[in-house]
Amino acid sequence: MSRFRMPAAVAALGAGLLFTCVPAASAQSAAPLRALADRAHVRIGTAVDMTALADDSTYRATTGREFSSVTAENVMKWEAVEPQRGTYDWTKADALVRFARQHGQAVRGHTLVWHNQLPGWLTSGVADGSIGAAELRGILRRHITAEVGHFKGRIHQWDVVNEVFDDDGSPRDSIWLRTLGPSYIADAFRWAHAADPGAKLFLNDYNVEGVNAKSTAYYELARTLRAQGVAVQGFGVQGHLGIQYGFPGDVAGNLARFEELGMETAFTEVDVRMVLPADAAKRATQAAYFRGLLDACLATRHCTSFTVWGYTDRYSWVPGVFTGQGAATLLDEDFTPKPAYAAVRDGLAAARRAVSGA
Repeated sequence: MSRFRMPAAVAALGAGLLFTCVPAASAQSAAPLRALADRAHVRIGTAVDMTALADDSTYRATTGREFSSVTAENVMKWEAVEPQRGTYDWTKADALVRFARQHGQAVRGHTLVWHNQLPGWLTSGVADGSIGAAELRGILRRHITAEVGHFKGRIHQWDVVNEVFDDDGSPRDSIWLRTLGPSYIADAFRWAHAADPGAKLFLNDYNVEGVNAKSTAYYELARTLRAQGVAVQGFGVQGHLGIQYGFPGDVAGNLARFEELGMETAFTEVDVRMVLPADAAKRATQAAYFRGLLDACLATRHCTSFTVWGYTDRYSWVPGVFTGQGAATLLDEDFTPKPAYAAVRDGLAAARRAVSGA
């Protein structure tokens, strides 16, 4: 997930994003989102808080009912699966995969290579020089091979490399770039593909919704890697927005250019935060932003999934990171649907009608 969002140019949402925000009476009273998504030929997903899944029966039931895809919010990240070098703990990640299988859900793997949430033994070893370049490359290869291999055949899409560019399109300074050079990106995809040739392998980042320096850097990277025969098969747009920054420009055009490379696209971590307190006007704008991203996905032939980064404000990561901001998800803290839920529901229903000819 992203830790911040830089201001984007304010863009008019346009007639294509206008709809009636009629709050749903409850998420339980109508067809679940996953049923509408299935008719629209797209997966609707959520990041899953595994503590909430274990302890909160309403959260557990809603997660199973509403979504056709799940992503581990944290339990597949490196610090969680290999807290001690050479000692793997798949317990919570396996629990999510079991839950998904029981509920007929696909699983997105998140994430194999990132500059955050790395185990302390790794970061300290690189920092003090006890882990050099050759050893670090071997460690990265073993990590990717072990994790992808453990879940082989059970992960639909993997976020292989996450957040590798800065907003200006320059490579992000990280232990991977400093120690291994830019070749680590191609290596990561090659190792992941070797470990599970059936999984779709994605680049993933924030602030790449529209056409800008950062998304263009990804476009050029993807084009180069694919020309080299590297199995880069998808581009993940996180979709962490804030209503105070305006809606990103040319989202559909951005998705289209990746599709022209022969790639899948997906919205992978969507939430729309606001400066608190929330009010009706802010909720309406939030709903329009959710619908705007969803409509761009549904208008793109190979945009295969739309995942929200948590669906209830009760467990949202936003207030803990952005002081004074929140209310970023589809349901409030009591699991009551907001206009954003209705916007997503109506967008999926409209797409179903378009597909069916109704």
